[in-house]
Amino acid sequence: MSFLSRYIDRRLSEYQRELVDTHYKEVDTMYRKMRGWRHDYRNHIGTMKVLARSGNMEELLRYLDMLESDLDTVDMPVKTGNPMADAILGSKLALAAEKHIPVKTSVRIPVKLGFPELDLCIILGNLLDNAIEANMSLPEEERMIRVYMDIKETRLYLSVTNLCAGKKLVRKDGRFATKKGEGHGFGLVRIDTIIERHGGYLSRNSEDGAFTTEILLPLEQRSLC
Repeated sequence: MSFLSRYIDRRLSEYQRELVDTHYKEVDTMYRKMRGWRHDYRNHIGTMKVLARSGNMEELLRYLDMLESDLDTVDMPVKTGNPMADAILGSKLALAAEKHIPVKTSVRIPVKLGFPELDLCIILGNLLDNAIEANMSLPEEERMIRVYMDIKETRLYLSVTNLCAGKKLVRKDGRFATKKGEGHGFGLVRIDTIIERHGGYLSRNSEDGAFTTEILLPLEQRSLC
């Protein structure tokens, strides 16, 4: 193996560790919020009992509205049927919301995956990070991300579309050129590597003002024999 190949492999491994660590922290933050809400559950019940016994229904309704709003911040915003996919999608949707980027989702994974869930999380994390970054160059009223995921016969189909500034992106050495740093390039390489390893299909398409990535992954593992 050449020095360049060893360097690329090392950087890819480092990037994967950094990516997984970032995703873990995002998901851990979400679950900490959920545990905190459960911890306060008895206190909330006690407060509502006091309000109910005193007949202060107006204050009780206000308190219930507050709890409903607070619960929305810790509930999983997406339910695909796969807990790990729900967690990574939830963390990225929360990040997009912070940046005032609306995300339209239609996602469903009703069957057990035939490949490591970590690979799907890496793909989703990279695609949504890139989509969020691309939207940041647009005015808030023009931002949008669309995520679609479902089973197509014996394969998992995933599509992520984001709006972006400027005209159609230009390919360079078979890849779309990027203005971002080195980590972005390794993210794309990591996606390509995962798709190739599982015998999947990958398509990137740039039209004026929009960028779409489509992926097909087999639900059954390929034999290495």
